[in-house]
Amino acid sequence: MTIYCDESGGLNAGAMTFAAVMLTPETAASIHARFRAVTGLRGELKGSRISLTERAYLLELFDRAGGRAWVASAETAKLMPPADGSTITDLELYAALLDSAVGHWLPETGGVCSDVVIDDGRYDPVILARVRDAIQAGLAGWGTASLADSRRSEGVQIADVVANSLYNIAAHSPRARRIGIILEPMLASRAIRVAELTRVA
Repeated sequence: MTIYCDESGGLNAGAMTFAAVMLTPETAASIHARFRAVTGLRGELKGSRISLTERAYLLELFDRAGGRAWVASAETAKLMPPADGSTITDLELYAALLDSAVGHWLPETGGVCSDVVIDDGRYDPVILARVRDAIQAGLAGWGTASLADSRRSEGVQIADVVANSLYNIAAHSPRARRIGIILEPMLASRAIRVAELTRVA
């Protein structure tokens, strides 16, 4: 199994979410291909660019295929300030959410996880390489952490849609209620689980 990772939002956007989606590469490719065939999508699949109907269809395909996800979520207004009085940075929140989302998976994988694939598009490659190395250290012998261009990774694109869906809810966007209805059965079945973050260590 592979854990595909992507984030949505940011400190200045009211909330940030980080999705760690578990799928085989073959399943991710199959979901992606079916979605494209039905919707006629061209270009990269992005949660911020698709309609509610398209989002519902993609998430239904994900659920039917046995996809599962941990999503770490933080609302800016609910974040506790650091004890030393410093200001939380976007990168610090990103790293904490990534660590939480992937960390929730590790006790459950039983060594099945072979790779953690992280979108490489948010920060400078040198910074992201450090984040990857930190995740690799946490994985120890469980698997390999790598960075991927989301345009070339079906799994990362699916993770983007999952992260963006939970971001809309955390940020109380105008689409939050409808997206909540779409996600309701997956949250109830625990196919998608959410870990709320209120403190960045």
